[in-house]
Amino acid sequence: MQDVGGDALGDELDRRLSGWDRELAEKYPGDRGVRQPVHTVYVPGDRFVPETARLWGLEALRMLGRHDLPDVPGLDAAAAAEIRHRVEVKLAIEPIEDLRIDFEDGYGRRPDAVEDADVRAAARALAISVRGNAGAPFHGLRFKSFEASTRRRGLRTLRLFLGTLIENDGLAPGFVVTLPKVTAPVQVEAMAATCAALEREFGLPSGRLGFEIQIETPQAITGPDGAAAVARMIHAAAGRCTGLHYGTYDYSAGLGIAAAYQSLEHPAADHAKAVMQVAAAGTGVHLSDGSTNVVPVGNQVGSAWTLHARLVRRSLERGYYQGWDLHPAQLPTRYLATYAFFRAGLPQAVARLRAYLHGGDSGFLDEPATAAALAGFVRRGLDCGALDAGDLDGLDPARLAELSRRAPAAQ
Repeated sequence: MQDVGGDALGDELDRRLSGWDRELAEKYPGDRGVRQPVHTVYVPGDRFVPETARLWGLEALRMLGRHDLPDVPGLDAAAAAEIRHRVEVKLAIEPIEDLRIDFEDGYGRRPDAVEDADVRAAARALAISVRGNAGAPFHGLRFKSFEASTRRRGLRTLRLFLGTLIENDGLAPGFVVTLPKVTAPVQVEAMAATCAALEREFGLPSGRLGFEIQIETPQAITGPDGAAAVARMIHAAAGRCTGLHYGTYDYSAGLGIAAAYQSLEHPAADHAKAVMQVAAAGTGVHLSDGSTNVVPVGNQVGSAWTLHARLVRRSLERGYYQGWDLHPAQLPTRYLATYAFFRAGLPQAVARLRAYLHGGDSGFLDEPATAAALAGFVRRGLDCGALDAGDLDGLDPARLAELSRRAPAAQ
């Protein structure tokens, strides 16, 4: 028997909700299905050379050979040895996953002629590393902000760098730029318009240029109307925003937190990052934690490594799979903590995925959303080198990748 009343009501619901259905699919498409680097390394623009990634790796290996890595709770000797081997291999073949050539705070203000020359030299150096397949797979530029005092200099640097990079055949798929010190969605709209204008100027396909938004001002978290400005920023980017990066020290200073207490684990930092996390959920925009400025040098290598490893692990546990590294000696503990995190969680993740996909009892009743998160966990471990396909006990990596990209609307 046909349910005529039900059909009529269903038609009415379709009319009421079809607009939001389309908007939901557009604004919250889910995981983009692309690799996310585990960190971003910042190098001042006048210090970048084509061999920077290799040189950082060599320095990190030298430090690893001279100092003992901190212990990771719960690891036996065999597991610790396996992780150390993987870290050594990583430092030898891909020490930096994402590198940002910095013409903002890490470079400072200099005469225009000096910065212009440094910008051209850095762009040429990046092109050499790209053409020689010797650089970081992800790389790009941080230029000065769109605040009034630095706006024109920032635009000049961005345009000059991009033009020089293209002239030298160095624009690769991993290229991205970072927009710092954002205080309002209108600046993000301006950045999206700038990308479109540069694409037209340099003959690039529409949508080729993406950018990350650096969240390092209180106004980026809560706007003057009390709303979460960062959520509006993501959607103001017209699909060009690829990531949100937390800026530890600018944000903390903006709240008046004393320098000695500025940290990734300050409650104010946790609040900001929680807002960022909610704003980015389902959008495909990646999240990155910030940095620690405690450098592993001199007689504080051991304590700095212990701190860094703990902070990296803390971020991973909270769903922040990327952070900043500012010194070669931070690379060993970045990979130590990251690899230990994924390898420790692997057995349970595999068991639960096997039960979800093929039946059986894992001790958990996992729903589709959790299964997608488990698959995403494994995929991230594979991407960074913590895991190999042989670790998956027969699970198909391609099937896991498909499962991890499940859109929020489908859950």
